Amino acid sequence: MQQSAVPELAHTHTRPIHWVATATAVAGVVAASAFLQPDRATAAQHGPEARSAPAAVAPPDPAGADFPLECGTIGSVVADRASGDLDGDGRPETVAEVHCDAGSGTPPSGVYVLAGGANGAKPRVVATLVDPRDRMTVTDLAVRDAVVTATLLGYSTPDVPGCCPDIDERAKWQWKNGAFLRSTPSGAPGA
Repeated sequence: MQQSAVPELAHTHTRPIHWVATATAVAGVVAASAFLQPDRATAAQHGPEARSAPAAVAPPDPAGADFPLECGTIGSVVADRASGDLDGDGRPETVAEVHCDAGSGTPPSGVYVLAGGANGAKPRVVATLVDPRDRMTVTDLAVRDAVVTATLLGYSTPDVPGCCPDIDERAKWQWKNGAFLRSTPSGAPGA
């Protein structure tokens, strides 16, 4: 029989006591980790661009707004709405498509941007994207990635009957340099 160049070491043979010691150590680590939790993770910006994140704010409700729409005694109706942070300030705005509650026909639409009132004040109109005097009807109103999009149905001349708009165009608005700039979305007819 040949002898090994390395002497036998007592700790290289496992015995039941080794397994008990290992299990006890693992149980201790698991128990300790249940009590010692890391602080909540938070993302923070540093430097001149850093701003504290505003608390979650509900978008303005168009039901409480006064729209610059002349409907006489019939009143107005909010036909559609979409919300999102349009100006990058961390607070959502609401875009509302509003028209007179005519009951029949196709009354022209107004599209308004609403900002929330401070300290619970009612929402206020901060921009008009489509003026009802332009005789347009708005469909497919949406807000995605700080861009407002809509389909505008209108009339090429005052002689076109109100039932049958002959203009169908897509439009988009985006907040740039302190104003909403209108353009035609890529992929839209005529773009």
